[in-house]
This record gives sequence, structure tokens and C-alpha cells, in this order.
Amino acid sequence: MRIFLDANILFSAAKSAGAVHALVSRLLAARYECWVDGYVIDEARRNLVVKAAERLPAFEELVSQLSVSATAAVLARTEPHGLPEKDRVVLAAAVALECDVLLTGDRTHFGRLYGRSLAGVRIHSPRSLYGELFAP
Repeated sequence: MRIFLDANILFSAAKSAGAVHALVSRLLAARYECWVDGYVIDEARRNLVVKAAERLPAFEELVSQLSVSATAAVLARTEPHGLPEKDRVVLAAAVALECDVLLTGDRTHFGRLYGRSLAGVRIHSPRSLYGELFAP
């Protein structure tokens, strides 16, 4: 399974050893393909610099364990689905990389789409993906 990680997932996984960090670690240990692109890496890094600069080494270590697309997705013909442009770019990257899942904690913009598939990519929150893959 190919899973695209949104910037907020990268940020949360690097910022603390909490639930999102544990989920990403478990995904990697189970050998799921975890994908990111330059767009989400840059966004997560910018937020870490402002909010938790001391966690940048943890962030870089995390990114080194992920599959990284060389270029950010082009917005191109991605359907808007009511998403702002910055989130449409994230969805477009997941589609372009042929991911099965977009993992995002962005409830404001993606929350109403949790559990739905858009262009072949199922939108998941950390909790819902954990429940689908690891809950007994």
C-alpha cells in the first residue's frame, strides 16, 4: 500500500513522540510505502522552524526514511472537491504518485472527505488509518 503523508503528519511525527509519530513508525516498520513530495516537506519544515526548531534533526531523520518524489505535483486538472489550492496540490501529488491513501490530520479542509476516495485515493485521518490497518 502506498500512503502519501500530508505536511501536518510530517510536522506532528517530527515534533513529538506522540500518536502520529507512533503511527508513522509503525507504517514504516510494516513496510508500507510512505510517500512525500517537496511541497509537503517544505511546508512541514517551515512550520517546524517557527514552532519547534530543535526538532529539525528528527524531521530530517524521518524524511530520510520516506519515499520522496523529486518534484511537487502540478495542480493541473485536479478537481477542486471544495479544497483550497494548497490542499488540492497535496491531493494531486497523492494521485500523481498513485498512492492508495492520503494521510492527513487537516480536519478543517479534509475532514468531510475522510473515508472517501477521490481519484482513486482514499482520504484518512491518523485515527481512521490506524483503525483500518492495525486495530484488532
